[in-house]
Amino acid sequence: MNKKILIKLSGEALSNGGSDYNTTVLERIANQIKKLQADDYQIALVLGGGNLFRGAELVEKIAVKRPTADYIGMLAIAQNGLVLRDYFESLGISTRVSSAISMSQVCEPYIPKRVERHLKKGRVVILAAGLGQPYFSSDSTCVQRALELGFDMVVMAKNGVDGVYTGNPDTDPTAVKIDQISASKVLEQGLHFADHAAVSLARENGLALKVIGMDDINRLGEEGLGTLVTAE
Repeated sequence: MNKKILIKLSGEALSNGGSDYNTTVLERIANQIKKLQADDYQIALVLGGGNLFRGAELVEKIAVKRPTADYIGMLAIAQNGLVLRDYFESLGISTRVSSAISMSQVCEPYIPKRVERHLKKGRVVILAAGLGQPYFSSDSTCVQRALELGFDMVVMAKNGVDGVYTGNPDTDPTAVKIDQISASKVLEQGLHFADHAAVSLARENGLALKVIGMDDINRLGEEGLGTLVTAE
């Protein structure tokens, strides 16, 4: 039986922390996706858009309202999705972009049954433009989509860190990696690997989250990899 996995990638991960797309990073992601497909995974991706646009900065600098900034961010996510789709296709990975905002000339509208059909046919589906509504993060998007589409788990692949830590490992020498933790403890302890609204939604609906490093995507079946965030 196929395994269904939804993977969250930040926009910065596509550019290795910069603003330009990094082909070495994109190739590494593609090769890991190929390995997962060879292991019989059905794969959907949710992307961020922070490499291209950050709405909070625009709101602070000029008279742009938060909803407008959020919609611009959704367009940035869609741009990342189109770039990743064409790159994947160039390497023989059949890919579709499914957008929460109608862009019929460049990608498909988000229709759950159509996404499910693509997944069953072995295509990677990139879920673009967030939820199509302001005030929701891409973290909340991946949890909501996973619940709606019946995914087994949300995997959050992080750039520069391999799991959830008790503190910031870059600034706190006493920080240690957590192998497993409940969503309730994440919220109580104020750990910030994801938007807390997303963590709460996962907890309320019994969805597990897995936090791993970017280079560990193809190792999902291994015991002890990253941090498992359980619903309870």
